Amino acid sequence: MPKYYEDKEEDGRACGGVKEDLRQCLLESPCVLQENKSPKQCLREGHCRSLQMTFFACKRSMVSVYAVIFASGLDAF
Repeated sequence: MPKYYEDKEEDGRACGGVKEDLRQCLLESPCVLQENKSPKQCLREGHCRSLQMTFFACKRSMVSVYAVIFASGLDAF
């Protein structure tokens, strides 16, 4: 189970849990802890790639939902 379910408050934002898991993964990675690189640099080097892709997919799905709503026009509502 993802770490964000453990002792965390609901923030209510879309993709918030995946974002928190990605942040935590980067902060706990050997790249940050042992090599003293920034989380941004470690992300560019490919650390926590699966969570990064999951976060991207989540954000992309949100854009798709908005595109469908606004592409059809607001007269449908």
